[in-house]
Amino acid sequence: MHLSLPESIETYFAVSNGAEIARLSGCFSADAIVIDEGHTHRGLQAITSWQHDARQKFSYFVELLHVERDNQRVTVLTRVAGEFPGSPVQLNHVFQLADNRIRSLEIR
Repeated sequence: MHLSLPESIETYFAVSNGAEIARLSGCFSADAIVIDEGHTHRGLQAITSWQHDARQKFSYFVELLHVERDNQRVTVLTRVAGEFPGSPVQLNHVFQLADNRIRSLEIR
């Protein structure tokens, strides 16, 4: 299934599913924040490290299930499956956009 998403969010999910991590610089603002598993990652360097560490720990694939939009807020329901405890899980990725880039992402 293909869901219509802003380019920055499509790029984020492409990276999550194995595309080159360097592409994150094109989808996040320089001062972006990611909140995942109770940890806050601030700035592009921290976000890049977070994504790199996730790839090193686990093999996984993110399937997009549903999208909801509310102005600059986009919530994507996903199924994440792979080699990690509790797989598969359904997660909401809540994005806040600014100037067509991801300003914040909370995964819950």
